[in-house]
Parts: sequence; C-alpha cells; structure tokens
Amino acid sequence: MSQIKALTFDVFGTVVDWRSSVAREAEAVLGPKGHRLDWAGFADRWRARYVPSMARVRRGERPFVILDDLHRENLLELLAESGVTNLDPVEVDGLNRVWHRLDPSPDVVDGLARLKRGFILSSLSNGNVALMVNLAKRAGLPWDVILGAEVARAYKPAAEAYDRTASMLQLEPCECLMVAAHAQDLRAAAGRGFHTAYVHRADEFGPSQADRPWPSDAFDYRVSSFFELADRLGLDS
Repeated sequence: MSQIKALTFDVFGTVVDWRSSVAREAEAVLGPKGHRLDWAGFADRWRARYVPSMARVRRGERPFVILDDLHRENLLELLAESGVTNLDPVEVDGLNRVWHRLDPSPDVVDGLARLKRGFILSSLSNGNVALMVNLAKRAGLPWDVILGAEVARAYKPAAEAYDRTASMLQLEPCECLMVAAHAQDLRAAAGRGFHTAYVHRADEFGPSQADRPWPSDAFDYRVSSFFELADRLGLDS
C-alpha cells in the first residue's frame, strides 16, 4: 500500500447523506404547497431513477449530459407521479439543486482533513463539476481536485471514469485508492487497477436497511468510517 499517492472518492452516500438532506428539503418546498408525502420515500424514489438515467448515456442511447440535467428530468417525472403540479420552473430548479446542498456524514470533514495530510484527495463522482464545487464549499470538503464523470465524459462504472481520473492526476491506477460505500463502484475501480477501500454506511438507505450485510468482496480495506481508514493508512490522529 506504500505506493498509494491519491485517494479518489465516491460522493453520494459515501461522503454526503443524500437521503436525509433530500427528504428535508422536499418537505420544506412541497409541504407549504399543500402536499403531504412520505418525504424519505420521495428521496428514495428520486434516487432510484439515478442509475437507469445514467445507463442510457453509458449505452449510447443519448449524448453525455451532466447529472444536474438528469436529476431535473427525473424530478419532473417524480413530481408528476406524486401528483405535484403546482411548482413553477424556478421552484423546480430550486428543488433540483438540493443535490448541491447535501450534508456530509459526521466523520467526513475531520476524516478528510486527516487523510489529506498524507494523500492527494480527489472526488471521483458522477456529479458534475459545479455540483461538486457547491457541495465542497457548503460542507467544507477539502478536495485537492474535483474529477469524475463530467471531466471523463463518462458515468461510473464505465472504465473511462476511472482511467481518466488517474490520467489527470498523472498517476498509475495502482497509485490510486478508490474509496466508496458501494461495492459495484469498487469492483469497477479494481478492474481498472485501483486499490479499493469499502466504507460501510449503514444508514444510507434508511433505518430499514441499517442491518444490511457488508459485501463479501476482498477489498484492500473494509472500514466503518474515514477515521478508521486514516488509522489503517497509518496517519496520526
């Protein structure tokens, strides 16, 4: 592991808590409009459209578009499905930008600061650059660089997303450690030569999924927090 020079991070679910943040803001926007929905369920249903919408881009069924645009398209479908017809376009845009305002998980800011002492820190997210910048500014995420899907013009788990990130850092894939809470992401990164660190986020999908098992994959690191990852990487507290 001494060859690792950069840590590359998945963001949604690994670094930031999308479910609670989206549910809270959906209620704040739609509640005063007279809607009484299952707000956590609303967040789940919006998130459930995430992978299928990116898959159409990966399959070449449509040109590359940034995640903000996919999120808005998915939101319009979800609002119609939920019977919400009284938002104007400005209000839709405002709600769509909730993804720019997600809260970090409790260990993240201090954990990243500690990891930054020893490594280059880069996002490797499907989120577009402006989204990642706004998240970082709001939450205090100390990235050295923001990379990922928009830079690579490819959504994970496409090989280009990982290859382009390593190339932009002028590193070999084996000099990069992919950090994520999602096994599929790590498997794809490992297939491109990255080292891997699985971070278990028990509450990502809500309390009903809190006891879901850890993946059985033999990732290089399996940890429950960024603090534990820093310990494993030999960084002082």
